[in-house]
Amino acid sequence: MIHIAHTGFSPAYVVSGLLVGLLVGLTGVGGGSLMTPLLVLLFGFHPSTAVGTDLLFAASTKSAGTLLHNAGKSVDWRVVGRLALGSIPATAIALAVIAHYGATSHVITETMSLVLGVALLLSAASLLIKDRIIRLAERRNPDFGLQTSLGLTILVGFVVGLLVSLSSVGAGALGTVSLLFLYPRMSSVRVVGSDIAHAVPLTLIAGLGHWYLGSIDFPLLGTLLLGSIPGILLGSWAAQHMPENMLRPSLGVVLALVGVKMLSAL
Repeated sequence: MIHIAHTGFSPAYVVSGLLVGLLVGLTGVGGGSLMTPLLVLLFGFHPSTAVGTDLLFAASTKSAGTLLHNAGKSVDWRVVGRLALGSIPATAIALAVIAHYGATSHVITETMSLVLGVALLLSAASLLIKDRIIRLAERRNPDFGLQTSLGLTILVGFVVGLLVSLSSVGAGALGTVSLLFLYPRMSSVRVVGSDIAHAVPLTLIAGLGHWYLGSIDFPLLGTLLLGSIPGILLGSWAAQHMPENMLRPSLGVVLALVGVKMLSAL
């Protein structure tokens, strides 16, 4: 077990949760992409503590989103199941590797920082060129998405599962863009709803694994949730009045800058 020191209640953590929750509500992505780097770069938490705490943070916040999307019949549970066939084994593999080396070991610390930086850059790219990628896929193969391979969806789930378990990043931006690419004829609301629904068991299982390994700071988690819950509600309301074509590119640029910062710190 890892002994993790925490600083208890801090208004800075509440404000961080509020700001991240606001961005998640506005754009649908950015939870792990912003919260984990904030905890590591700004507040100095060990990467394993930041990742583990953020995974349970994501599971808590996205559970409410899944309930809302399911009530609105905007979750494709068939697609969620396909993704889970890949992501759950990937999560088990990632947790086994972390347990083998130790969550605070040098190799895991370096690996988590590297994966976090790469995942942020991939998330940024997916936000900035999402529409171009989808148009290219449809142009090259007009029937793309009608008979999407089961194996491709499972593979996407496996990759997302590895990234999320090691960095807590990828379930939002990468998951959404991958589903838009694989299922271009699925409505955007069902893509978002299915991605959020898949993120709940993925982040919960990965988070519980990190809890078992001792890399969760529960006082920090509670303080972050104090800010994020009203932030998500406010962001969801504000999203109805703000243009998406301004928000997502801005978030993409921020994620790219943070990703570069994470990699340059190695």
